[in-house]
Amino acid sequence: MAFQTEFEFTLPKGYVDSEGNLHKSGVMRLATAADEILPQKDARVHQNPAYLIVILLSRVINRLGDITNITPKTIEGLFSADLAFLQDFYQQINENETPGVAAVCPKCEHKFVVENHQLGEG
Repeated sequence: MAFQTEFEFTLPKGYVDSEGNLHKSGVMRLATAADEILPQKDARVHQNPAYLIVILLSRVINRLGDITNITPKTIEGLFSADLAFLQDFYQQINENETPGVAAVCPKCEHKFVVENHQLGEG
């Protein structure tokens, strides 16, 4: 099995863009060292350390619905439940342990990830 660097997610509420379109599904990639280090130099983070997660998520989310250019402004527009979800998801996929195993349903060919805590459970 190939090393997985991108992970699909579904937001609990969804992001509403400026045209009123709802975007719930997305893709987040694994963070690099630069993703964690470079935002520390941003003036917005110096003024408000809580802003770090906004910049960090804007760097590692590759897609949110039809949106592929994720900016800090995009992340600022998330509902708080979705921001909390993405923070947890970021931690989950970037931990030292493999977050899960990629799987495909043999009937409908839907791709999904089986989380480690589910493996081996009966």
